[in-house]
Amino acid sequence: MNLLKTVVDDLNEILKKNGIDEAVDIRISNIDNYDYQINNLVKHQNHPNVDSIKEEISTSLNSSGLINIFDFAKNLFINIQINAESIIGNLEDVKNNILNDKKESVIIDYGGPNIGKPLHVGHLRPLNIGRSIYLTNKIIGNDIKSDIHLGDWGMPVAQIITYCELEEISFDELTINMLEEIYPNASKKYSSDDNFREKSQETNKKLSSGEKEVFSDWKKISELTLTSLKETLLILNHDFDYWWGESSVNELIPDMLQNLENEGKIEKDGGAFISSQITDPRILITKSDGSYLYITTDLATALLRNKEISHEKALYVTDNRQKLHFEQLFESLSFFDFPTKEYAHVGFGTINDSNGNPLKTRDGGNLKLVDLYEQAYNYIQKINSTLSEADLHCLTNTVLTYSDLITNRKTDYKFDLEKFTSVSGKTGIYVQYAQVRANKLVKTLSKDRPSLPITPTPLGSLDRNLVINLANIEFHLELSIKNNEPHHLANYLYTISNAFNAFYQDSNIKKIEDTNERNQKILITTLFIEYSHLVMSCLGITPVNKM
Repeated sequence: MNLLKTVVDDLNEILKKNGIDEAVDIRISNIDNYDYQINNLVKHQNHPNVDSIKEEISTSLNSSGLINIFDFAKNLFINIQINAESIIGNLEDVKNNILNDKKESVIIDYGGPNIGKPLHVGHLRPLNIGRSIYLTNKIIGNDIKSDIHLGDWGMPVAQIITYCELEEISFDELTINMLEEIYPNASKKYSSDDNFREKSQETNKKLSSGEKEVFSDWKKISELTLTSLKETLLILNHDFDYWWGESSVNELIPDMLQNLENEGKIEKDGGAFISSQITDPRILITKSDGSYLYITTDLATALLRNKEISHEKALYVTDNRQKLHFEQLFESLSFFDFPTKEYAHVGFGTINDSNGNPLKTRDGGNLKLVDLYEQAYNYIQKINSTLSEADLHCLTNTVLTYSDLITNRKTDYKFDLEKFTSVSGKTGIYVQYAQVRANKLVKTLSKDRPSLPITPTPLGSLDRNLVINLANIEFHLELSIKNNEPHHLANYLYTISNAFNAFYQDSNIKKIEDTNERNQKILITTLFIEYSHLVMSCLGITPVNKM
């Protein structure tokens, strides 16, 4: 922890001097009247020099200037209470130390829509989770790139092309609305009509071989879909560094398969390619008719990324149901000696309705994201009709983002627009209101940010609670980055917003006559704004100006 870095460094030296090769691990305390605890040293309580170590630790903690009280609850189990007044001036450094704190090269794969159909509510979670992980990595200084990884090749596209041909639908007259109807119709027909299935398979082979006419049809469908897709993503404040898809790697696959076969990494089995690695079940790389699977294009995509983008880690944000696929993909990538050092599947649950079923339209279809956005926008507008269009847009995206990210990504949750637009509780509206209130207060009381240093004034309990919670940002950032779990930061944003509102209601800053005390409270308020905006940036939320 940067706030207590000097303290931790001193303690680590004491441990090292006494032959203990373990770093001090400071955690947020769950004990009343204490802020932090060190519990990972308990295992050394029988060290022959334990009394001497305790004495040296005590001397170090007493001389730090940052600690009010501490005690050894057990040998080497240490409870710590911070001198909150002394750390107010350090909070600026804490925030700055977060930025550019790490240097890791990462690529994150998320979004993954198929062409031929619009973004629906099922895409909300990968978009929100992926964007937050991307932004958080970027903010702390990691070199991270994003790729949407479009599903724009293979059988689904072949089905659309075949359907249009049989129904004599002109590709030059296609619209995105027409495609939205064609896609499910073609899919149903493929499942029920043997003749259609056979023709679609023929179309897919032509597409894979690059036959000019079929390729031209694909390009029209792809361009039409991509235009609509980008329009929707713009509304929802999403963008990507790379817009690669399955089509981007189609030409790489034959050589990849040939090289893997030559190396003895894959082998033929009844016409299909399977991995030579002995697994249960065996990993299928291509179908028996030679057509490609998701793992085929994912392997080729990894090759492309390794060639074009320098990265040590690759993250794949998809729902929990694809867990097995990614286990097999990562097994294969390792067995095939692909160069990326680390792979991770970032799985997530579903968004459900009030009955616990996946969120759908009234007629049972997938609810489009633009329609969900419109529902939320209109609902918020009814609540506060005085807001500008820009603030309504920000609040709508706040609701759709925060209500999603506040839930652990691994679990399902129920989408409740009334609950998520409430001005109280863990909602996007609540955290936005807190920062708007803080901004208004600072603008009213002070044209300039109080300069440091200021003479510390004794803090009340609510003031202290806010200061300590602000200082805890690093713990929540660490959890979020380490586990690819944005909900830690979403909950932290609520915690500091709640702490600020209590501080605000109790302080009555406008009536404080003591200049130093007043400036200290304004400074704390300013720091809250800065921290709040920083966390919002990590979550993909834009602060509003008025509520």
